[in-house]
Amino acid sequence: MRNSLILVFIMWFSLSCQSDAQKGETEDIKRIDRPEASILKGAYIPKDKDIFYTSGLVSEVLNPDAPEGDMSKYGNTYQQSIGTLEKIKETIEAEGYNMQDIFFLRVYLAPDETGEIDWDAWFQAYGEYFNNAENPSKVARSTIGVYKLARPELLVEVEAVAAK
Repeated sequence: MRNSLILVFIMWFSLSCQSDAQKGETEDIKRIDRPEASILKGAYIPKDKDIFYTSGLVSEVLNPDAPEGDMSKYGNTYQQSIGTLEKIKETIEAEGYNMQDIFFLRVYLAPDETGEIDWDAWFQAYGEYFNNAENPSKVARSTIGVYKLARPELLVEVEAVAAK
């Protein structure tokens, strides 16, 4: 009888220690909104979610005939932003994710030929992919101005993190 009670106690204890995911319950991804902003305060990703990280991605070459260092090779900040977001879209879709699954972006912007960073070009491109009628999802985001990127004609590099 005593052994039976011990066995029952062990079974009860092990069942009570299971996580919600083990019990078949899952938590939702929580986006902590800032209604006045186009980006989130943050995001909570439960441990039962699959997460996908991209490397820093850049736009495809627009003008392959342009010499090294020529700004027309990849285009201006807006063109590179669109090209980079398209590359992110292709990359995550190839792994079974979509743009709505992205919850974080880390954006690096470099100065153009005028020596200035075109922040507005990035913000415009971002608005075409996030926080709009087609994709109402906002993301947590860092947008960082840098001295330069890996090639002199690159103005935009973005890392994305998605979860589902």
